[in-house]
Amino acid sequence: MKTHMPPLVSALLWLACCSLAGCNVLAQATPAPLPTVVLGELSTTPGAPAIPGQSGGVTASGVAAPARQAQLVFTLPGKVETVEVEVGERVEAGQTLMRLAGKQDLQAAIANAEYNLAAAQKALDDLNRSVEDRRTAASERISNATKALRDAAYQLDNFTVPSNQATLSTQKALELMEARLDEARLAFEPYRYYPSTNSVRKELKEKLDAAQADYNAAVRRLQYETEVEVARANLKDALEAFETWRDGPDPAELALAQARRANAQAALDAARLQLDGLELKAPFAGTVARINVEQSEWVIAGQPALLLADLDDLQVQTTDLSELDIPGIKPGAQVRVTIKALGEEVSGRVIRVAPLADVLGGDVVYQVVIALDEIPEGLRAGMSVTVHFPGE
Repeated sequence: MKTHMPPLVSALLWLACCSLAGCNVLAQATPAPLPTVVLGELSTTPGAPAIPGQSGGVTASGVAAPARQAQLVFTLPGKVETVEVEVGERVEAGQTLMRLAGKQDLQAAIANAEYNLAAAQKALDDLNRSVEDRRTAASERISNATKALRDAAYQLDNFTVPSNQATLSTQKALELMEARLDEARLAFEPYRYYPSTNSVRKELKEKLDAAQADYNAAVRRLQYETEVEVARANLKDALEAFETWRDGPDPAELALAQARRANAQAALDAARLQLDGLELKAPFAGTVARINVEQSEWVIAGQPALLLADLDDLQVQTTDLSELDIPGIKPGAQVRVTIKALGEEVSGRVIRVAPLADVLGGDVVYQVVIALDEIPEGLRAGMSVTVHFPGE
C-alpha cells in the first residue's frame, strides 16, 4: 500500500539530498515562467510577451472564424436522394446542395391544389359577375309579387261575405259552414233517389244547395285571404333579395366563396412549401465546410445536414474577455491582432460586443467580434490569435 508524505516533509528531504550531492540542480538557471494574461487590468502583465509598439491595454485570446456560417437542416423528414456537393466546394447563393426523395408525389399534390384553387376562383368570379343578374331577377320578382298582391287584394275587397258569416272569422266560418253542409248532406241522403217532385226531397235539396253555397263562399274567402298573405310574403322576400344584391353579392355567399378560395390557396402554398423543403439550398455564397449525411440515408426534420461557411470573409472572435475588461471595450475601437500560426500582426476594429455573457471555466466572459482591416494570405478559420485592446 502506498503512503503519502506531507508536501512540506517531501520538500525538506529533497533539499537535503541536493545538499549532500553538491546540489548542482539548484545551480542551474531557473526556467522562465509561462507568460500569463491578467484580464481586467489596463496593462500587459509582467512576464507576458510584449507586442512591438504596444503597451498597456487588455490582451485577449481569440480565434479566426467565418463572418457567416450556417448549419443547414431539412424542414421535412425523408430519404436523401442526392448530395449535390462535396466538402470544400464553393457554392453560390440559392444553389441546391441536397435533395430528398418524394418530388413526384408533391408535384401531383400541387397540381391538384392548383385545380382546386382555379375552381374556387371561378366560383368567386361567377358570383361577382352574377350580381347584376340577381338584381334584375329580384326586381322582376318585386314586380310580379306586387301585381299578385294587388290582384289578390282586389278579389278579397270585392268579395261579399254572406250575412250568416259576416260576424265570424274566416276559419270559424269555414268550420261552421262545413258542419252545416255535412248535416244537410246527411239529411238529404235518404231522399236522394226520390222523384224530384217529392216535396220533402225538394225542400232538403234546397237546404243542401244553400249549405253548399255558404261553404263555397267560406272557402273562397279563405282562398282570397291566403292569396293576399302569400303575395305579401313573396313581395317581402323579393324586396329582401333586392336589398341583399343591391350593393354586391350576398354577404353569406361571398364569405363562403372567399373562404373556399383562401382554403385552396393555403393548400397550394403548403404543397409548394413541402416541395421546396425537399431541397436544401445555400442561403449565401460560401464553402461547404462539413457534410453530415450520405445519399440514401434517412434524416429527420431539424437534423444538421450540412455546414456552410463564408471562408472569404473571416473575422476574429475573442474567447476570454472577462466582465472586468468589457466595460472599456466599445464598437468601433481599433485593435491589433497577432496571428500566431502566420507570425503576422494586422489591425482591426470592434464591430460587436456580446450583450450576454458566457461562462468559461467558472469565469464570466463576453465575446467581442473584430473585423480585420486586411485578411492575411494563409489565414484559415480556426487559427488562434491574440488581440490587444489599447488602453485609454
